[in-house]
Amino acid sequence: MEALGHGLLPLGALRTCQKEQRCQLIGSIHFLSSPVPSTLKSCASFKYRNDIRMQAVQEEYELKQMKDMAAAKKRWDALIRDGKVKVLTPREAGYAIQLLNKMLLDVRPSMERKKAWVKGSTWIPIFDVDTSLELRTLSWKATNFLMGGWWSGVPALSYNKQFLSNVEEKFAKDTDLIVACQKGLRSIAACEVLYNGGYNNIFWVQGGLEAAEEEDLEREGPQPFKFAGIGGLSEFLGWTDQQRDAAVKEGWGYRLTFSARMVGLVLGADALFIGAQKVGQYLQVLRSH
Repeated sequence: MEALGHGLLPLGALRTCQKEQRCQLIGSIHFLSSPVPSTLKSCASFKYRNDIRMQAVQEEYELKQMKDMAAAKKRWDALIRDGKVKVLTPREAGYAIQLLNKMLLDVRPSMERKKAWVKGSTWIPIFDVDTSLELRTLSWKATNFLMGGWWSGVPALSYNKQFLSNVEEKFAKDTDLIVACQKGLRSIAACEVLYNGGYNNIFWVQGGLEAAEEEDLEREGPQPFKFAGIGGLSEFLGWTDQQRDAAVKEGWGYRLTFSARMVGLVLGADALFIGAQKVGQYLQVLRSH
């Protein structure tokens, strides 16, 4: 379950060593024309050993996540195989909601829910954006951002410990519940929690809302279902699979919008680089005087 909420173990911050000759070690060693002091050598050796240790811990954690996910998949497959959780396509879910008045339980995090949702659905996230300010979680959030959150737009998520109790407040145990998330992974995890909590009439939307066509489900919200799970720089530049598919349908006008954004981003980065150079030159002149 933990593997669904976040990705990588937070890495330790790089240490800055400031010694007798005002040398700094930030990530890698910058050599001066004078001989390298032994204190710097020992600092470099310590950093190297520390990096190796952190890498080993990271790999061990990722291996544990892979094993946990493999074990969870076996449990989920068994739930489906034994008929404890029934499988629906997005279109079948739409029929059940519209024609049979079945309830849809949306378990997506808030940043996906606010972009698009099924009309009349009930929202109870099994994972949601982590808003705590503890030092451990702040480090984890920073690592999540640096390791891909800036690109995908996916923030650090935490498990909703009140998920089952929140569902029990809304629905009786004999209710027919259609459970959906964005891609189908967190919703099958939610189905397991619900089954273990005593719910027996559970339906899982395979592939999630992202697999739905617009005509399958009655949508509310500013964006199509397929775009609810994208974000970050990849969305801004139009480099997601969903946007590429849309570009094929929309034509060159759609593509030019994102091409212009790309050009603007490159020009902005170039301007910042030139500005940083100018500031560096100006500071160097001030120091020489």
